[in-house]
Amino acid sequence: MVTSWEREGIKTERRAGITKLLQLQFGEIDAQLEAIIPQLIQLSTDEYMDLIYQATREELLSRFKG
Repeated sequence: MVTSWEREGIKTERRAGITKLLQLQFGEIDAQLEAIIPQLIQLSTDEYMDLIYQATREELLSRFKG
């Protein structure tokens, strides 16, 4: 069984990894990219990696808009 603090640690690590991938792909993380990170965290690793590496910045923002 995974404890709540373990779940929170996993989420923190996923956030850090996604943030780094976004920085490598798009440079500085602005408010718009920061806003979609929680939605990216909900995806599987394969899904968010494919999206970050294959989609343009505009495509990512459009997919997670609103």
